Amino acid sequence: MYSARPGGQRYRPVLDRLPVAVSGTVTLVAGGALALGLGALGELHSGWFALVAYAALCGLLGAFSRPPAAPVIGLAAWLCCNAFAEHRHAELGWAGPWPEGGHVALFSATALLVSLPAAMPRRTVRAASVVFGHHRSRF
Repeated sequence: MYSARPGGQRYRPVLDRLPVAVSGTVTLVAGGALALGLGALGELHSGWFALVAYAALCGLLGAFSRPPAAPVIGLAAWLCCNAFAEHRHAELGWAGPWPEGGHVALFSATALLVSLPAAMPRRTVRAASVVFGHHRSRF
């Protein structure tokens, strides 16, 4: 069945989104793969490039996930970013509640903002009415 956004004219199929647990698992695996890619580029250190790369990963995964999965995606991305990009050698470090909470909030907000448009209610395709002469016919 095809659906359209309210008020929109473009039609597209309804896609199922990943559940919360699957989104968290995919984020951990993709975060590890991203750490390998950052290591190949020589960017495994605390800096803006790794932070932007993990935020982009959260946005990508948020596009395929349900909105309630955003905090799980944000926390899983923070674990990978903190352990592999910032402190290396899979060691978690703690810089305080404000910097680390800001990273989790950035990752979660990115995933949430990208997943919200897909969660908007959809309406079904309706048949157009055409007037022939004096009576109305439905297709």
